[in-house]
Amino acid sequence: MTTLYFIRHGKTKWNLEGRYQGGHGDSPLLPESYADIERLARFLADHRYAALYTSPLPRAKMTAIFLQEQLAQTFPIYIDEGLREFNLGKMEGMRFHDVQQRFPSQIRAFRSEPALYDPRPIDGETFPEVIQRMRGVVNKVIKRDRTGDGRIILVSHGAALTALIQSLLGTPLADIRKQGGLTNTSTTIIKTEDAGQSFQLVKWNETSYLHKTLTKTDTI
Repeated sequence: MTTLYFIRHGKTKWNLEGRYQGGHGDSPLLPESYADIERLARFLADHRYAALYTSPLPRAKMTAIFLQEQLAQTFPIYIDEGLREFNLGKMEGMRFHDVQQRFPSQIRAFRSEPALYDPRPIDGETFPEVIQRMRGVVNKVIKRDRTGDGRIILVSHGAALTALIQSLLGTPLADIRKQGGLTNTSTTIIKTEDAGQSFQLVKWNETSYLHKTLTKTDTI
C-alpha cells in the first residue's frame, strides 16, 4: 500500500493580505508559519518517509525543506513543475475583493462552480489541465515506489491539491469543492492498494495539530 501525504504550504504574506498567488506569483512564508511546520513535523513524526515531492514555487519549497529538517529524516526531495498552483493569469497578485469586482463570473466559478470555470478571459489554466499535470506526478511517484508500501510527502498548493485529490478519489468535477478547501500547513492523506488504480481517503484537511483558531485567510 502506497500512502500519499499531501501538504499545503505554510501561510504567506499574500495569503494574509487576501491576494491570489497562483502558479507564478509568490510571497514569503510568515514567521509564524515555521512554528506551524514544526507542529506538522511532530504530527508526521511517527512514520518514516521514502521521498518528498514539492512544487518549485518558493513558498512550497521552503515548507518542504524546513519540514524535512524538523523531521530529521534522510529522504530525497524532488522539485516537480507538475505540482505548481493553478496559473491564474491576470488574477495573480490581485486582492480578493478586486478580483471579485473585475472578474466576478470567473472567480465565482473557480471557487463554487468548477465545472463552469472558463479561464480564457484571465489567460489562466483550466481544471482539467491542472488535474492532468498533477496526476502525472502522482503516477510517477507511485511507479517509483517499488516497495509498494512507501509513504510519500507532496507539498503543493490549496486549489491545485483540492482538484487533484478529489479527482483521484473519483469525485466529479462539479463536486470537487464538496469537502471545502485546504488550509495552510494542512495534511490530507490518501492511499492506494492497487498501484494507483484506485484511491481511498484517510484524512481530509487535518489541522488539529496546529492548535489555533483558523481564519478565512487560512483556507482556500
